[in-house]
Amino acid sequence: MKKDKSVIIWLLSGCVLVFIMVVVGGITRLTNSGLSMTDWHLVTDTFPPMTEAKWNAAFEEYKKFPEYQKINIHNDFQLSDYKFIYFWEWFHRFIGRIIGLVFIIPFIYFLIKKRIDKSTLNKCFVLLGMGALQGFFGWFMVKSGLVDNPDVSHFRLALHLTFAFITFAYTLWVALDLIYPERKEIILPLRKLARITLVVLLIQIIYGGFVAGLNAGLIHNHWPLMSDGEFFHESVVLEKDSWLLRFTEGKSGVQFIHRTMAYFVVALILILYFKSKKYILSAQQQKGLNALLVIVLIQFALGVFTLINGVPLWLGLTHQIMAFFLLTAMTFTLHRLSK
Repeated sequence: MKKDKSVIIWLLSGCVLVFIMVVVGGITRLTNSGLSMTDWHLVTDTFPPMTEAKWNAAFEEYKKFPEYQKINIHNDFQLSDYKFIYFWEWFHRFIGRIIGLVFIIPFIYFLIKKRIDKSTLNKCFVLLGMGALQGFFGWFMVKSGLVDNPDVSHFRLALHLTFAFITFAYTLWVALDLIYPERKEIILPLRKLARITLVVLLIQIIYGGFVAGLNAGLIHNHWPLMSDGEFFHESVVLEKDSWLLRFTEGKSGVQFIHRTMAYFVVALILILYFKSKKYILSAQQQKGLNALLVIVLIQFALGVFTLINGVPLWLGLTHQIMAFFLLTAMTFTLHRLSK
């Protein structure tokens, strides 16, 4: 453990940075800032424009794209407004650069000093690939909103968001492997249920991305039923022609899946928690399950309040942050039930 301490700190620092990246990404989405930077360069746009002339040039470039031409041109959109949305997208990309440096520089150092064992080294190469792929997904997402439709594809948004969550979870898992190197007897029924719960949680996160990308939280702002006191509102069927499209592209259908699946996530975690009472657990396992139960109940309540209040910025962001904490608790609990 002592030998791996610096590597553990490095990996956990990466987790913190990915968390910050997702929070800023949430602000970027909720403030409609994601299409403010119309091009991407690895070095030249590391810092925002430094002079008024450069700001005006960037603003004029932005005016050539659909978001300004179809939406903001009608909103008395000024340079000061552009600077605001530009900041959040720039900051999001800037943190991405910091993550790259924080990963690569210490990684090279640890390689030279032979501080990483073969097993961890292989996992780090996976992380390196995941980081590069996440950068590509970000570019791929933004590109979808710069052609005809002044909004990014909700599929690409969900891919970018979910992969960030997965990258975080895997980084945490690698760190936990070093923090808890000892092996113990596995409680197979609990591990199986925890794995199922993780899969359902990830699907729920994907649908959270769909809801965000389609602004589907701005309709049916009622709970526990949808509009008109209906559990399954007729608009789910009316929006699209096929069930696949209704539940992947229709605002009502996507919201229905997200709000309904929340019950399944809570139920699975409750079952996991009470089923664990049949077994003798370690302190870490019990703490993980306790945290999981508390966080999922808070997250459920946040989801309800976010919906019925029409997704105000602070609540939407808090809901996304709590999803991160929920995934953290899920990852920790599954790790402690698995190794």
